[in-house]
Amino acid sequence: MAKIGFIGTGIMGKPMAQNLQKAGHTLFFSEHFDKAPADLLGDNGIGLANPREVAQEAEFIIIMVPDTPQVEDVLFRKDGVVEGVGAGKVVIDMSSISPTATKVFADKIKATGAAYLDAPVSGGEVGAKAATLSIMIGGCEKAFERALPLFQAMGKNITRVGGNGDGQTAKVANQIIVALNIQAVAEALLFAAKNGADPAKVREALMGGFAGSKILEVHGERMIKGTFDPGFRISLHQKDLNLALAGAKELGLNLPNTANAQQVFSTCAAIGGSNWDHSALIKGLEHMANFNIRGE
Repeated sequence: MAKIGFIGTGIMGKPMAQNLQKAGHTLFFSEHFDKAPADLLGDNGIGLANPREVAQEAEFIIIMVPDTPQVEDVLFRKDGVVEGVGAGKVVIDMSSISPTATKVFADKIKATGAAYLDAPVSGGEVGAKAATLSIMIGGCEKAFERALPLFQAMGKNITRVGGNGDGQTAKVANQIIVALNIQAVAEALLFAAKNGADPAKVREALMGGFAGSKILEVHGERMIKGTFDPGFRISLHQKDLNLALAGAKELGLNLPNTANAQQVFSTCAAIGGSNWDHSALIKGLEHMANFNIRGE
């Protein structure tokens, strides 16, 4: 069994850490920001003072934090991961961050002799709890093979996409697709309800056809019932679409539908919805239409 450092035990990180513990691994947690949740500590869960101590104790160091600045801080702060790694260790960033920054971070970590994998995930809190996450990995094949049993304890669809940065690129692409599908479902249900049809019955009818999708099944139901507890917060999806749009600018690309979805998320944020589940994108459309599909 492996000794694993795990930094970031939020909505996604905590169940991922628990699944690693269920698989028999010993985890070390950094308490430089918040004390590790009590139910993660015990025989195979040990709290340490900072990321450097975690990196010194562990063979694998997993990071699962919200955004690029937090990853940079964990890695390169005073008493950061970089001060505790070296040959034989593998740093695995499972956050969703900038592909460009990822390549810079990877080079700095690899200069210590350690390996670096970017391994962002998709599947939300449900997938994290069920250990069914999709994991998109960038980095060398040797490090990937070493880390594969860890990934298998947390996910089901595990793909090495290519070199460092390619895992993050795949995640940004994933978030574009998810956002546009959420917007498509929201617009369709809004159109149906405004036209006098029962949106629940319309969703039921569409589930059996070519329009059927996981988004229509899960998020469509949330839209109809108005259950918008996260899940995956709108603020985090905004962050991911910002990465997409910034990357597109660097590449000279135009992503008009991605930009439009970001504007609808911004409408949600403006009416107090930054912490709603991203399925609540429909509330931004409803606000603009002055019409609510739930009759609220």
